Amino acid sequence: MSPLPRHPASPRTPWRTRTALLFLITALTAGCAAPAVSGSGNTDVATGGARFSTADAATAALGADVGPGVFPRTITHSAGQTRLDAKPTRVVVLDTGELDDVLALGITPVGVASPDGKVSPYLEPRIPGVTRLGPLDPLNLEGVAALQPDLILGSALRVEQLYPQLTAIAPTVLSIRPGFPWKENLRLVGAALGEEDKAVELLNAYQTKADAVRERLAGAPPTISLVRFMPGRLRLYGNLSFIGVILEDVGLPRPPTQDFDELATEVSEERIDQAAGDRIFYSSYGDPQTTGQDAVVNGALWARIPAVAAGHAQQVDDTVWFLGLGPLGADLVLDDLTRLLG
Repeated sequence: MSPLPRHPASPRTPWRTRTALLFLITALTAGCAAPAVSGSGNTDVATGGARFSTADAATAALGADVGPGVFPRTITHSAGQTRLDAKPTRVVVLDTGELDDVLALGITPVGVASPDGKVSPYLEPRIPGVTRLGPLDPLNLEGVAALQPDLILGSALRVEQLYPQLTAIAPTVLSIRPGFPWKENLRLVGAALGEEDKAVELLNAYQTKADAVRERLAGAPPTISLVRFMPGRLRLYGNLSFIGVILEDVGLPRPPTQDFDELATEVSEERIDQAAGDRIFYSSYGDPQTTGQDAVVNGALWARIPAVAAGHAQQVDDTVWFLGLGPLGADLVLDDLTRLLG
């Protein structure tokens, strides 16, 4: 098998920054979004699992056994090996990251499912005629089969236990997990679709844009705190997250309280002062009243945080910053950073 081509600028994985280090620290808290693992997913690759922190390096080793665009091909992926006799044209995707990836690569899927059965608002306008298959738990396997796909894309985190049923319907390729390996996942999807070169083009364009965001900053870059309000929990996000990777690629440092190689750490509302960055970007996963956002940002403790007092705390779109999981979402984050830091 030939692994996916590595980016010449990176000694680690192809799409991290030049100074990135191999992440070997086990994460502390639950997964990248709720629900973190569906009933048919693999907990070993969830946050806190044995395979979480190395998911990007492991995914970078997966791919096709032939050159770009050549079929037939065999794809080595998280669940094994899958042979594809011809370029897929009827693709079913089983999460936001896979949907983002195929759309960015110029492919409109025939069906889409997701953990909560919803399509992210930033992607919804792009798929007006695509069949909605609902949530992953339980996944509508009959609906998937009825679409007669020639490729199914998902992840071990979400649907590994369903792999036998899925591969009986159509050739199935699974990444390890969504989130911080989003660039490696794009390359794996590119390999499955025979669009490796397009994936490389997308990632090079992304990094060029990230570099431009950094160059627009006057003086030393500000440290960035990421705060996410969720039902029953309050998170400060670290480096092993979709948004954490983007900040690293732009060259935006993190305050010591968030400069860790994990997805996130949970804090109480009384410790919100740990969001100690020069800039704070915050969002709510759900209604701000039920996630606690309204109570915290209107409270005295929040007001006393230096970044808040300086007017440098800004709300961002949760569905993009924390649930984007692909190049289209990443591009929107870069647009936001240009606007918010300009």
